[in-house]
Amino acid sequence: MNRSLRTANLSSRLALSVAGLVALVVLWGIGTYWLKGSIEMARLLSPSPTFHSLYHLLADNQLTMHTMMSMKRVLVGLGLALVMGIPIGLAIGSSRALENSTSSAFQFLRMISPLSWMPIAVMVFGIGDAPIYFLLTFAAIWPIILNTAAGVRQLNPRWLMLAKSLSATRSEVLFRIVLPGILGHILTGVRLAIGIIWIVLVPCEMLGVSSGLGYFILDTRDRLAYSELMAVIVLIGALGYLLDVIAQKLYQYWTHTPG
Repeated sequence: MNRSLRTANLSSRLALSVAGLVALVVLWGIGTYWLKGSIEMARLLSPSPTFHSLYHLLADNQLTMHTMMSMKRVLVGLGLALVMGIPIGLAIGSSRALENSTSSAFQFLRMISPLSWMPIAVMVFGIGDAPIYFLLTFAAIWPIILNTAAGVRQLNPRWLMLAKSLSATRSEVLFRIVLPGILGHILTGVRLAIGIIWIVLVPCEMLGVSSGLGYFILDTRDRLAYSELMAVIVLIGALGYLLDVIAQKLYQYWTHTPG
């Protein structure tokens, strides 16, 4: 009975999700139809030529390299943010004095748009992937730091007291109690970080590189290929949605939250 109920709920959510996407496409079509009288290129921005262009771009593998490069940059930026953000979050969550001394500075830096650092990143790191990695890491590190610190503060003190009474080493406490206990918080930070990275990625890939989905958008604009431009925008939305679903499923798997 429970399995049948879960299957019915899953089917209902899937149907509603598909209905929402269909409604979005319909509204998109209505919007471009209304624009036809004022914008000559409105026909090229409508759903039909967009999906036609998307099909041909994918069938001809024209977007494969650009997609792979964008995904690589996302993974590298997220990886660097995790490598730096988790230790910082552990330290802040473990020390009230350190939290009080860094809170204002971190909140100040967090509120600065990563895109505002673009000119400085190019001056410091030059043209290429290096400034992109810096900007993506800067964008992603804050939710990881804050969620990791919040997870440490919410650990049950009795677990740590038990480990101390059993003469556990620091590494044993870290890897057997602290990290498993805060992994749900870290995954929440990762999901938020992925959303921020994906938004920041496209303008970052307009920094002079010759690959990536952001670069391809500039290329379609220069070629006046507006249906291809819309096709890439649709692909960016689909890939971002897929990344979020993966992060959400990892969180649900670890925390045993119903999907």
